[in-house]
Amino acid sequence: MQKQQTLQHPVTFTGKGLHTGLRVTMALLPAEANHGIRFKRTDIDGQPVIEALADFVTDTSRGTTIERNGIKVSTIEHVMAALWGSGVDNALVEIDAPETPIMDGSAKEYAARIAEAGLVEQDADRVCYEVTEKTSFSIPEKGVEIVIYPDDGFSITLNIDYNSRVLGNQYARLDRAEDFAENIAPCRTFVFLNELEPLLNHNLIKGGDLDNAIIIAENEIAPEEVERLAKLFNKQDIRVTSKGVLNNISLRFPNEPARHKLLDLIGDLALVGMRIKGKVVAYRPGHLANTELARILRKNIKRDAARPRYRFDANATPVYDINAVRGILPHRPPFLLVDKIMHIDSDNVAGQKNVTMNEPFFVGHFPTEPVMPGVLIVEAMAQCGGILALHNLPDPENYSTYFMKIDGVKFRDKVVPGDTLQFELRLTEPIRRGIVMMDAKAFVGNRLVTEAFLMAQVAKNKA
Repeated sequence: MQKQQTLQHPVTFTGKGLHTGLRVTMALLPAEANHGIRFKRTDIDGQPVIEALADFVTDTSRGTTIERNGIKVSTIEHVMAALWGSGVDNALVEIDAPETPIMDGSAKEYAARIAEAGLVEQDADRVCYEVTEKTSFSIPEKGVEIVIYPDDGFSITLNIDYNSRVLGNQYARLDRAEDFAENIAPCRTFVFLNELEPLLNHNLIKGGDLDNAIIIAENEIAPEEVERLAKLFNKQDIRVTSKGVLNNISLRFPNEPARHKLLDLIGDLALVGMRIKGKVVAYRPGHLANTELARILRKNIKRDAARPRYRFDANATPVYDINAVRGILPHRPPFLLVDKIMHIDSDNVAGQKNVTMNEPFFVGHFPTEPVMPGVLIVEAMAQCGGILALHNLPDPENYSTYFMKIDGVKFRDKVVPGDTLQFELRLTEPIRRGIVMMDAKAFVGNRLVTEAFLMAQVAKNKA
């Protein structure tokens, strides 16, 4: 499993906001593990912070805007893509304006400067959401569709077609994050010439010029229009090249517009808040569709967090049967509450208990409505976690685990005779000085019945 990463050194950028035209200073700062990406508005009293998550997207008209409590940061997709493509999991983005600097219209400088600063590995595993079912968002009337399928890694295949004589039908693809800096980050934003006037009339692209966008012209430009554009952008000798773009810049790739759409898609999907394992196929994507798919994935993550991670065949041979469990834990009936261990590794354990009417606590809890006491479910989870803590010791029978703290306990459903409890526990930190900290869940089928955070101490028995 890969470890989380953050910047080794801060990186600072200055430039204009594309739509506001404001002079912006933006700094990318290292952040602790599990911090994620957050934006801090240093120009506002209290310096409010906004998490870079799809939950907070409020506008996607000409870029992606996040907002919380009335505080906004706009056009974040390029810097988000650069952080994702560079392998940064945790960073604090300090910014003194409501919009990120547009730079040259791409993520090239962002990615290059992050690479210069370097990354540092952190003492926490990188979290990855594994897509388990086809998930999609579409706008049929506009021919927009984005689908993500289960896959062993992360990849994007993208197609754009705007019925443009100049652009035609373009494809772009990314199969490895390692290719982002060279093949995707340098690709600049593009706009059709006939869109410029409406954007200017809507008080947008105040920071736009012929140095930070590819301007596509479908038709020849009349001489008076050329003169007007020259005054508008303070440029001389404006003309349309044979490739149908203004002569301000040369294309870095034949399919640069499609690659830029892929860049935007990466930046918007980074708002899921974790890495994704899945294959993305996109047709005419835009910020609205991108961020809506990110919202759906976040809902799926929350849904799947309430489902068991492990599935076991009833005929599968356990890692530890009841006799092996007795060899590790000091507990004995009627207080031995784990029947078998079905999975165990350095950080995770999954065990089971068959709850029968013969359990002694059902005699009084309750005679006419038998329900397993919640405290015993917590105890059973702790015993399963004890096996995780002790199984690597050469003499586990000489040690015991003792509760130090129980936090965040939630009893979500009843456990009754006939149920099979499945316990899943995960170390939240490496075991140090015998202190064990675990996230614990108990399921019956797909139902999450109990969850808690447990802290215990491993100690050698005196006798």
